[in-house]
Amino acid sequence: MDDATLQFYRSNAQSYADWAKAPSTRLRGFLALLPPGGAILELGCGAGNHSAVMLAEGFSVRATDGSPEMAEIASQRLGHPVEAMRFDQLEAHEAYDGVWASACLLHVPRGELAGILARIHLALKPSGVFYASYKMGESDGRDSLGRYYSYVSPEWLDATYANAGPWITLSSEISVIQSFDQTPANMLNLVVRKA
Repeated sequence: MDDATLQFYRSNAQSYADWAKAPSTRLRGFLALLPPGGAILELGCGAGNHSAVMLAEGFSVRATDGSPEMAEIASQRLGHPVEAMRFDQLEAHEAYDGVWASACLLHVPRGELAGILARIHLALKPSGVFYASYKMGESDGRDSLGRYYSYVSPEWLDATYANAGPWITLSSEISVIQSFDQTPANMLNLVVRKA
């Protein structure tokens, strides 16, 4: 992950956690694809809003965030351990029924995303489900707060996923959100199953 972006989240963990919006409406659909009580890895959990729903629904949750400060805030809010872990530190083999990565992998440099996706593919059990959301565009850049983003097209993302392992696409939808810096963004929401 880009160092300046990670430092932003480390320095602004409390304000970002206070801003964090309600859980994604896509979470319920994702959970419905998993076995009851299944094991979920959440990457970039932020304030823990999604993990809170997963835990309340009886899932076994490994919540992680790249910022130790954010992980501590989320752990206190959840009453559940949250690990400080970067995406490139994921080392698991067929351990999870689902991986949830809401608006976090969009910070991975373009040239590194296939490697991270390969780690996620390896971490999923056979037929495991993976959700991730990305900002749409054609290049990389920084927002007004200095955070790095890899802006992606559906075609580029499809090719990058294909390089990381075999997947079956379950859904691909576009939505519009308002970012932490108050700017709107077109988001690509992708749900895939490990083939």
